[in-house]
Amino acid sequence: MSKKTKKIKCVIWDLDNTLWDGVLVEDEEVTLKSYILDVMQELDHRGILQSISSKNNYEDAMMKLEAFGIKEYFLYPQISWSSKSQAVQEIIRCLNIGADTIAFIDDQHFERDEVKSAVPEVACFDACEVVNLLKKDMFNPDFITKDTMRRREMYQADYKRKKVEDAYQGPHEDFLASLDMHIHIAYARDSDLDRVIELTERTNQLNTTGYTYSYEQLKAMQNSDTHKLLIVGLDDKYGTYGKIGIILIDTRMDRWTLELFIMSCRVMSRGIGTILLNHIMEVAYRSNMALYAKFITTSKNKMMQLTYNLAGFKIFEKKDDYILMHNDFGHIQKMPDYVKLLSELEVYEDDQIRRKHG
Repeated sequence: MSKKTKKIKCVIWDLDNTLWDGVLVEDEEVTLKSYILDVMQELDHRGILQSISSKNNYEDAMMKLEAFGIKEYFLYPQISWSSKSQAVQEIIRCLNIGADTIAFIDDQHFERDEVKSAVPEVACFDACEVVNLLKKDMFNPDFITKDTMRRREMYQADYKRKKVEDAYQGPHEDFLASLDMHIHIAYARDSDLDRVIELTERTNQLNTTGYTYSYEQLKAMQNSDTHKLLIVGLDDKYGTYGKIGIILIDTRMDRWTLELFIMSCRVMSRGIGTILLNHIMEVAYRSNMALYAKFITTSKNKMMQLTYNLAGFKIFEKKDDYILMHNDFGHIQKMPDYVKLLSELEVYEDDQIRRKHG
């Protein structure tokens, strides 16, 4: 296990004299820089999201982006006369990703300083550095998976869901029911291992330990009788969220220990973590296996600790480098009616479930 270097998840572009040559409010005939489209397309291929922080008239700038045929690349563009740092912070909030995974590109030194002063974790680059941007390690993910290449598409589907959710007037559970969610839990295949590595490296908030593994380590656990390595997918009526979670269970010592439990932040509001934990608890209970979980507290994973606590996990033992938690199966919640779950975890006798749930 090892800690990996942070990679950039989103590039935020200035427009005037950065994305294009010229200043739009002074001259409508600005021209897209010759190399920009290639850079943008490669960032998109690598799964790096893109947005805009620009001081301009919103309608004029969006019309120009559409005319250049690049409007679709930008998520949550912030185009107004407010400060660049405000725009950057709003994009971070909308995408729900760490400020230390953001790159901001602007030709103006004082704008970069203003952003750096307000959000010091953001990596700032001069527009003249764009030609060499793709060579930098922080812009090169270790793997490019199917989910990587369609990341922008999945975020755009999230945007549509959020608009519907914000306008929804009824109970949150009714909204969730309207999504027609399907969860798939499967043992990780060879084709999934790169995505498993990617999730361990990119996910900070809904991550119980922060452990990362090499391909060889995962391959060994995949073929082991002592571990269960599972990957979780989610789809709804708006499309697929892709592979959004990892469950790694150590089955040694005649008990199950959750070594790693990860959920993508994109499904934080869907209650998927709670649903999965209750499923694991139910199968462990049916298997007559004690259930434990490792947890390592970080500055970012308080939400995951709360999820464990709400599922009934309690501190059993404090080790030097992690907390061992235990679940006594005191309250296993039934699967919500609005979710369909297809799982490769073992299925046991139904009568035992009835005895547990009454």
